[in-house]
Amino acid sequence: MSKKNTPQESHISLYRKYRPVDFKDVVDQDHVVSVLEQSIKDGLIGHAYLFHGSRGTGKTSIARIFARAIGTTQNDLYEIDAASNTSVDDIRALTEAVNTVPLESKYKVYILDEVHMLSKAAFNAFLKTLEEPPKHVIFILATTEIERIPETILSRCEVYTFKKPTVDILTGVVQKVSKSEGYTIDASGAELVALLGDGSFRDTLSTLQKVISASKGTSISREFVEEITNAPKSTLVNGFTEALLRKDAQKAIEHLHLALSDSIDVKLFSQLCLERLRSVLLVQIQAKSGVDIKEIDSIKKTVEGIPAAHTASVIKKILEIQYQIGKTYIPILPLEVVVGEICV
Repeated sequence: MSKKNTPQESHISLYRKYRPVDFKDVVDQDHVVSVLEQSIKDGLIGHAYLFHGSRGTGKTSIARIFARAIGTTQNDLYEIDAASNTSVDDIRALTEAVNTVPLESKYKVYILDEVHMLSKAAFNAFLKTLEEPPKHVIFILATTEIERIPETILSRCEVYTFKKPTVDILTGVVQKVSKSEGYTIDASGAELVALLGDGSFRDTLSTLQKVISASKGTSISREFVEEITNAPKSTLVNGFTEALLRKDAQKAIEHLHLALSDSIDVKLFSQLCLERLRSVLLVQIQAKSGVDIKEIDSIKKTVEGIPAAHTASVIKKILEIQYQIGKTYIPILPLEVVVGEICV
């Protein structure tokens, strides 16, 4: 990620600008890339692939890279949004088009994005062509919901599962892209951008772009990220978690309701609390990695006298109610219940 900003590129979104263009640019999908590269090297090109994983994990980008790697030019690469072409007639038009020879490449590659959106009848109409396409045709199907793909379709494809990137991986991407764009972002701020990206490279870089666009200088702090994204303030997160650890119900509720008054996302607040508590636990058990070195001394002072077993118990309580957050009539209620269970 050593790309430099130019006047012509200033209007391009970061996730497009830093989209991988070669296999070596792909981050955290080595298990997919290595197999595809080897198959190309050995000349063992399949006729149908299915890439599945959560949004923003690089499925379409790797499909394009694969197409270029086997010599398919832009004129012989076709990208179809299955969500907008769901009918039998759409698929029939596709199956007729595949019979024409490539314009200038050995292969015509068809990328069908969000393929799970096809109707049952459309899948049935597509089945025969997918099973025995012309020798010059390769299909790459992409989906975020593999459970909605009929088994008859899956059995005719080489299936690749894309990993959801960790917060650590995304934090590294944020720092590298920020540097390439001429900005410095502190470790905590980069981690928050990564958390807001929710396991998506695309969403992470979109959040970073929002932060960079609002910045009046080249140095970006966590506090600035919180301000621009309306993320829960670290002072409230830290205050709430410390109160839980010290079994101080009054302070815990006070910090929780102060956060709520800022119209924060309760689920994000709980995630940030878990991140903070994880750091606390790692410091308590003297782990040698996983914690920002700048935070270690302050964490030690904050949790002095609190046993690691209690921290682990608090973490378990919050993990138990994660699935309830956002589903209750009162969004903050699951966390208030946690306060009651731990502090009273």
